[in-house]
Amino acid sequence: MDRLGLFGIVLAFVALFGGNALEGGEVQQLLNFPAALIVVCGSLAAVAIQTPSADFFRALWWLRQLREAKLPDCNQGLDQLSLWCNVARKDGLLGLEALAEEQRDCYTRTGLRLLVDGASIESIRAALEIEMIMREQRDLKAARVFESMGGYAPTLGIIGAVLGLIHALGHLEQPEQLGAGIATAFVATIYGVALANLLLVPVAHRIKAIIQRRYQYQELIMEGLMLIADGKTAPMLQQRLKGYLS
Repeated sequence: MDRLGLFGIVLAFVALFGGNALEGGEVQQLLNFPAALIVVCGSLAAVAIQTPSADFFRALWWLRQLREAKLPDCNQGLDQLSLWCNVARKDGLLGLEALAEEQRDCYTRTGLRLLVDGASIESIRAALEIEMIMREQRDLKAARVFESMGGYAPTLGIIGAVLGLIHALGHLEQPEQLGAGIATAFVATIYGVALANLLLVPVAHRIKAIIQRRYQYQELIMEGLMLIADGKTAPMLQQRLKGYLS
């Protein structure tokens, strides 16, 4: 995750705990293990029930990707395409074979291999479009896992609050404990709403933003490879693809 994302997480905690402190509250008032158990485990259980296992584990895989992934750079992609175009015009398409094996991105490597193998423009487009669309759909399903958790978490928070109220009202014979018990009960609601709006829904939208940026980059690569296959020059390629640049 980049610095802006980390800043957002820190700011979320500052807003929550800082606002509580300004209202005269204490940190201990927001720490309640039973409430956290109900909200977190309940949301995970609901999502696990509704989600196929492949989509669920891909969502977990995305958590690591958010920490490590870098957004693809279309400017750098266009520079690479221009280089490949010059190599292809100088050494022929076979000159791209060594460059294909150097690519870490499997999508780009597949496209270059198809180009080196002499596949038609239509075949390159068909193969790359299928790979691009299917990967996008799989990753969007992973993003919807976090969106679903963001929908369940506030409801589980209400359930936790109701359970806490039931427990608090069971001690009506001890009025001095009633106020503290009711206050503790509503901590579950805070957990549910905060977890949904400060973490789960933002994570889902961040994943979608990365998917959209990657889709744009892969579309640039696909169109560029087809222009190379069509024998276009590097200046012509840059002119045709400059619309992809931010």
